[in-house]
Amino acid sequence: MWGKILGALFGLALLKLPGLLIGVLIGHWFDRAFKQQFEKNGGFTGLFNDNLDEQALFRYTTFATMGHVAKATGVVTSAHISQATQFMNQLGLTAAQQKEAQAAFRDGKAVSFPLQPQLNSFYQAYRRRRDVLQLFVEIQINTACVNGQMTAEQYALLQQVAGHLNFSSVQLDALILAFQAQSRFAGRNQPANSTRHSLADAYKVLDVAESASDAVLKKAYRKLMAQHHPDKLMAQGVPADMLEVAKRRTQDIQAAYELIKQQRNRSKL
Repeated sequence: MWGKILGALFGLALLKLPGLLIGVLIGHWFDRAFKQQFEKNGGFTGLFNDNLDEQALFRYTTFATMGHVAKATGVVTSAHISQATQFMNQLGLTAAQQKEAQAAFRDGKAVSFPLQPQLNSFYQAYRRRRDVLQLFVEIQINTACVNGQMTAEQYALLQQVAGHLNFSSVQLDALILAFQAQSRFAGRNQPANSTRHSLADAYKVLDVAESASDAVLKKAYRKLMAQHHPDKLMAQGVPADMLEVAKRRTQDIQAAYELIKQQRNRSKL
């Protein structure tokens, strides 16, 4: 229908009445061709299937790459297995989804796992959704830092992963530093007697200098919250059950921002 309408309007504007008739005819051909292609792709059901396929791709690539990162040192430790299991539990996966995730993790551990083709497929699906790609990289960084440290082999593999997803080494290093600061700030992977909320780490979580103005601080906070907002990521194709990572990240960002504001308000008294 829209092809006929637009064709008629353009034809009328260019050639008056003869153009109107020609435009309607061309628009009819366009509408018919579009309808055939749309039905060939499954109509509206096809649109939903594409979304489901993307979500399945996200899950599989996430857990398979986690397995590959865990095996980068040559052996998957009990800590990596425990972390992967804990991660699945945090996501609230169904029994069937947990089996799929475990199978993907095992696939990724294989030396012959085709990492590059898998990441290429993932990138093609999400290349216009930078925030989704960043969430994926952050999950892999979490896997590499399971014991609070990252081996040289895991770092080299993360560089490969980041490169396939169009992240530079500088950008990867910034994400690693932010993740490490976030872990310290939230008290994860730290001794029981360490400071739970470190002001220095709070600034690193927000990726701003301690000398940053209030305006710069607020801008950085809003940008990070927007990047990791669960509703936004779900709209961009991240499965709902994978959003726990983003929720934890936004909680840490919020807590870091509040701590800095409190400290600044005290200094003004």
